[in-house]
Amino acid sequence: MSVQEQAATTSSFDPIKWILAVLALAGAVYANHYLVDGSVLIRVGVIIALVAIGLGIGFTTTKGKAGLIFAKESKVEARKVVWPTRNETVQTTIIIIVAVAIVSLLLWGIDAVLVKLISFLTVRG
Repeated sequence: MSVQEQAATTSSFDPIKWILAVLALAGAVYANHYLVDGSVLIRVGVIIALVAIGLGIGFTTTKGKAGLIFAKESKVEARKVVWPTRNETVQTTIIIIVAVAIVSLLLWGIDAVLVKLISFLTVRG
């Protein structure tokens, strides 16, 4: 089933699921604030459980399922990327450093000339 076909079959319970997911995530934020004086282990456990519940509910919605499919397709596409070798990366980095140094020296020289020109014009006038 493609993402387009799945997007066409929306559930009438999706708004309710999104509200519950947001409430669970808001509960995690509240628990982080409310349980600040308690045990860190309990606080972290409650927060992780509420975030997992919120994400779990969110992933059961139509948009959540489409997002998971998109993430899986992105992972497959990322495997197809041809990454540069270490040597290519080092050479490209050196080229960029040299280009930045040349442009910065050029701009410094232009700035120095303009400062001299403006000071010459303002002092004489």
